[in-house]
Amino acid sequence: MEAKSFELHDIVEMKKQHPCGSNAWKIIRMGADIRIKCQGCGHSVMIPRREFEKKMKKVLVKANQE
Repeated sequence: MEAKSFELHDIVEMKKQHPCGSNAWKIIRMGADIRIKCQGCGHSVMIPRREFEKKMKKVLVKANQE
């Protein structure tokens, strides 16, 4: 399986939808844990990197395209 590439401030799509109805999340912190912020309601969640890589579908918007 190929490693997924993502960077700080990318907007990514997760496999499960957030309860507010949005699927888009912005990466706001990276390290051993990754903090993502919901683009719909603004809620932020910190999850371990391995779990994030497993639950992420794809990058919707690269940080350098904004």
